[in-house]
Parts: sequence; structure tokens; C-alpha cells
Amino acid sequence: MSDQAKTGEISRQRILDDLRSLMLIPGLCGYETRVRLQLKDQLAALGLQTRTDRLGNLIATLDGNGDAPSVMLFTHMDQLGFVVRRIEADGLVRVERVGGVPERALASQAVLFQIGEGRDRLGIIANKSHHATAPDEKYRVVPYPELYIDCGLASREAVLEAGIDIGTPVVYRPQFIELTEDRVAGPAVDDRAGCAVLLEALRHLIKLPDCPTVHIVFSVQEEFNLRGAVTAAEALRPDIAIQLDLVLANDTPDMQARSDIALGGGPAMSLFSFHGRGTLNGAIPHPALVKHFEQSAKTIGTPLQKSAHIGALTETSYVQLIGEGIAVIDMGFPCRYTHSSLEVCDLGDLTLLARLLVEAIGTIGSDFSLDRDRFPQ
Repeated sequence: MSDQAKTGEISRQRILDDLRSLMLIPGLCGYETRVRLQLKDQLAALGLQTRTDRLGNLIATLDGNGDAPSVMLFTHMDQLGFVVRRIEADGLVRVERVGGVPERALASQAVLFQIGEGRDRLGIIANKSHHATAPDEKYRVVPYPELYIDCGLASREAVLEAGIDIGTPVVYRPQFIELTEDRVAGPAVDDRAGCAVLLEALRHLIKLPDCPTVHIVFSVQEEFNLRGAVTAAEALRPDIAIQLDLVLANDTPDMQARSDIALGGGPAMSLFSFHGRGTLNGAIPHPALVKHFEQSAKTIGTPLQKSAHIGALTETSYVQLIGEGIAVIDMGFPCRYTHSSLEVCDLGDLTLLARLLVEAIGTIGSDFSLDRDRFPQ
């Protein structure tokens, strides 16, 4: 009998409800407190004690079989966006990017100044009036330093009085759009969807009688050079680290040459990632974990897509280097239009990912070997 049968069915509705509530909370890198408090309440409702480290990671531990390799199951709770760098005399606001914000998708976007609960303010990234746009401007992507945000206020003093100052965090306006029964869109699908999946998997993992010790981490500042999970891994020193994040969906006309990853095709496992711009980092998963997730997917009859890509990376790139090395793997869900203000994911993929995690983690026992020499290629 699979461990899935022991814990009941994964709830698509709970994942939907969690995803909606989390996506409607602003949480720029370094300013994740409101998201963390929501997650902390969820964990408390499950009877789990949590702790928050100085960087802001939210951590909980399920004590389990001490003879089995310990697991860190983690996903990031922050989102990309901007910080205010200048306020003009006429009240227009200039910003710096935080994370990989695509410049070509910024004009005319609605944003939110993350000031405080009940005090947040909306704004729009201005787009030059079409009637005054010269022919040579029509196909030009405006660099972000030239962009400005109009928050409806007519002076620097009014902007400051509203609570907007240098350094104020700014995110895409939070929204949650149900495109169909299964597909949803909005900002911060990356990675509030991962958070929703982790919460649902956790509800089932706590019911397993012989689960390994599992450290749950909702990490911070992932979009700001992958910082949070490294600190958590340094403190926890797990044997295995399983990271949850998006995987690029390649089923649209502009992406089909990259891979066969499809929205609605089920969870995905990364077999290779590399980022050649600046960081020169990436991750190749531990072969024991690849084999284990493949077998777990077969056991419960879950499709498992496979990804190998360049141009993106996750926190496992740095987590794997902690101590004598941590066995890592990136598990994810297909996502379209990444880092835009309207990312798209499929609830069926999220549900199957949660189901696969429970099966795979629940069957890591005392005989689970991380000896690489047992997996020659």
C-alpha cells in the first residue's frame, strides 16, 4: 500500500484556497512578514511549532525516523518587484528592480506600494500617450530607469505623507484570476503555488507513522540572489533537500523549442539547470533522488515530466554546497509567463505534485542510500 492511501486524498480545494489567499498578500524580497504570518498561522493550526531566523525564514520540524536520512522540504515565499529610489517634485515615483523583472512587460501595469496593512497604495507604471508616440518609439522597450509610477498624488510632499518614501517596496498589484476550473493567473504564482503545495503535503506527512525527520522551510529573498534557503540549510544540515518551484511551461508557440513541459501535464522534475549570466551556477540532482521520485510516481500512477534548461536556477544551486554536500533535487509545477504580472499555473499539476511529495518523502526509510557509487552511469 502506498503512503498516499494511509493519509487520505490530497485536497485540490485546499490548495486553491491557500493559493488564493497567499497570492493576495504582498511580500517583496526582504519584506515577507505578512506572508510569513499567514503561513505561521497555518502551521500553528496543524499543531506545529515554528521559528523564524534572523533573515526571515519560517522553519518547522517534523521529528521522525532518526535512522533515515533527514529531509529539508522548502519553497520560497517572497516575490519580485521594486523599491522606490526617487520621488519627483510632481509626485511621480522612480523605482529600482528587485529580482528578474522583465522590462518589456512593465508599461501600464498596476502596482501596489507595500506600506503596511490597511495603508497600502495603488499606482500605475506610466505608458506614454499613444497619440504622442513617435514612429521610432513604438517598438522600443523603455528601460526601467526611464519609467515612473503615477500614484495619483501631485507633489513629493503628498507622496511622503501617504507613506511612500525611498526604499518603500513595490509589487505588482495582487490579484487572483480563475481562468478556468483548473487554471489560475496572477502575480506571485512564483512561488505562492509552491507554498500552497507544501502546506497540503505537510497536512499528509504529519499523519505518516514512519516518516523521516522533515524540516519545513518557507524561505525568503529567493528572488534576490537565492539567499534565504542557504541560511536555513546551514542551520539544519539535512541529508536531503527537496525544493519546490515553478518549471518553465513550453507549450506556447514562443517556447516550444525548449522542451516538452506542458501545463496540465503533471508535476516536473529538473535534471539540469544552469544560469550563465553572472552567477554561473546551477544544479544536477542526486541520482538516488531522481530514481526515487521516478519510482514514487510509478507507484501512485502520477505522470512525471522532466526538465533540463539553462537561464534559470533555484536555491538548490547553493544549498547543495553546505557542509560536506547535501543531496538535492528540484521538483516543480509547470508555469507560463514567468516573472510577469500574470503568471499561469494549473491546479491539477499542483495537486499531483503534493501527492507525489507525500509518497516520495514518506518512503524514505533507514535503508535509503545516498551512496553515489550505487548509481553508475
